[in-house]
Amino acid sequence: MARKNPFANILDDNDRPAERSVVEYAAKGASRSILSTLDDMAARADKLAAGETIVELEPDTIDVSFVRDRRANDEREFNELVEAVRENGQNSPILVRPHPKNVGRYMVVFGHRRLEAAKYGRSDAKKYVPFRKPGEKLQVIAVVNFKGGSGKTTTAAHLAQHLALTGHRVLAIDLDPQASLSALHGFQPELDGNPSLYDAIRYDEKRQPIADVILPTNFPLLEIIPANLELQEYEFDTPLSMQTSNEGKRFYSRLGRSLEEVDDRFDVVIVDCPPQLGFLTLTALTASTSVLVTVHPQMLDLMSMSQFLLMLGNFVRSIREKGAPVKIDWLRYLITRYEPSDVPQTQMLGFMQSILAEEILKNPMVKSTAISDAGLTKQTLYEVERVNFNRDTYDRAIEALDAANFEIQGLLHRAWGRL
Repeated sequence: MARKNPFANILDDNDRPAERSVVEYAAKGASRSILSTLDDMAARADKLAAGETIVELEPDTIDVSFVRDRRANDEREFNELVEAVRENGQNSPILVRPHPKNVGRYMVVFGHRRLEAAKYGRSDAKKYVPFRKPGEKLQVIAVVNFKGGSGKTTTAAHLAQHLALTGHRVLAIDLDPQASLSALHGFQPELDGNPSLYDAIRYDEKRQPIADVILPTNFPLLEIIPANLELQEYEFDTPLSMQTSNEGKRFYSRLGRSLEEVDDRFDVVIVDCPPQLGFLTLTALTASTSVLVTVHPQMLDLMSMSQFLLMLGNFVRSIREKGAPVKIDWLRYLITRYEPSDVPQTQMLGFMQSILAEEILKNPMVKSTAISDAGLTKQTLYEVERVNFNRDTYDRAIEALDAANFEIQGLLHRAWGRL
């Protein structure tokens, strides 16, 4: 039995595309054939525009069809299409036919992307658009832990790169004088003589604008303020300045005020804090809109985290009394270096979930040799080639990373009011 031409209801005999093209596509999966057919349909749609068969329909009355555009779904290009529809309206025709079952509804034959853009552009639905829109504030995420070895820098590096790869404009700030995050992005402070955040928050006349210490990385949309040993000077300068000036007494506001200078350049700032509750960490936490605490599921690590949170709570209470505008959109705990086969770790994870409930991210970051092997060449999993690793090991690690990072990305979008 011959296959019925799906375009028969909307074209007359003279404008009907070759039947064999559609049949050939269905039978052989010949993408070139269907692309030719759809291009032909686009030309015919322009011809029909001069007649009376073109009518204005509400996008919500149109459903998708089994004939889909074969074009790759480029996220950024689609967002540009959405903005064009918002500004200028839907000017290009979308080819439809009556719905075979639902009277008063239609099905798309050609123009799925334009229909999706029209539906999005004409509605107030808060969907995924990477760049900040007007009214959405800069998100500053402080990645913190009181104890070293919790995977803090690894988490910060992969999170920053993940957000950049998904279309966000990201600034990574390395606040740890050890400069591990900087090393993962190709900087060697002891050799390169690169600047650090200290140059933008110091108290003397050598202070520079923060824009002057921001450097590019090999990731599009990701820039970084690297670290060096000079950062430690901030820990000594601040107590001295507190005794001699009001600037020192308001040390906690220095990073926030500096970020205001580049607010329009970024959507998200990721701050890799040092493993201590000193002036650098307190300055970062005050400027933050969100806090991500990395925790290794061991009893000693949990006790250390408890002490960290107790001191942090006392500090926040003190500076709020001084009038500091501390507002945290969310605080979450990320379980790192987790080994599902380790029974004590599994028990500890269950205990933490029972006391911290919704504050723990649902997706832990597993311990993986793939991450360690990538670190040997100062790279992340988003940079290395899969063929250089055991495939199962690599796949488990990248799946865990993506799951945790997408969960954090969802929290960011919720803070913007999109979810």
